[in-house]
Amino acid sequence: MIASGEGPIAGISALPDLTADRAHALALTHVSRETLVRLDRFVTLLLATQSHTNLIGPRSVAEVWTRHIADSLQLLGLAPQARVWLDLGSGGGFPGVPIACALADRPGSAVHLVESTGKKAAFLREVCAELALPATVHHARIEALSLDAQPDVITARALAPLPALLDYVAPFLKTGAQALLLKGQDVEVELTEAAKYWNIQAELAPSRTNPASRIVIVRGLQRRSVRS
Repeated sequence: MIASGEGPIAGISALPDLTADRAHALALTHVSRETLVRLDRFVTLLLATQSHTNLIGPRSVAEVWTRHIADSLQLLGLAPQARVWLDLGSGGGFPGVPIACALADRPGSAVHLVESTGKKAAFLREVCAELALPATVHHARIEALSLDAQPDVITARALAPLPALLDYVAPFLKTGAQALLLKGQDVEVELTEAAKYWNIQAELAPSRTNPASRIVIVRGLQRRSVRS
């Protein structure tokens, strides 16, 4: 179980000072006071669990606010009216948990977090329960996911190369959703490869947290006929 309370993080005695990174992240993405309280607690829980379960890259701990929190929250500006979000391969909670923290006070909001690794799914459930987030954790492989809700937005971050990722998101785009896919500097190469298999209605948006990264906004997909 994750320990409650606001005291020192058990098992981590030499955390870097996150004050400057937190301030930088909040300058990039404005959040309400209530959302900030939830985000602060989430970071505490994340780093407590990180001491024994790898949730984020160890080298990114010192920049957890900019590289993970702000990177996730920027997606809200690309779909400001969206109420139902589906996050594929949530891992340590990105981008789904920060989005749920921001939407917790918006009536009708729901975030579905899909994670196949048991330890990570358990962590996500405890976080969502402690922070009273409008989120549901699905411990399942994406291919086997059964979802009653109809999402407005599908998100994914560091999950799979774009050609494979589009296989995951395609069924949901048929109902009118859009996909917001966080990608790194090789996104153009991935798009070129994906275009061999898909007709893609998409555009690239710049990342606010990393000049080399892009967000692929996918609004439509149609599989190409592959000649044998």
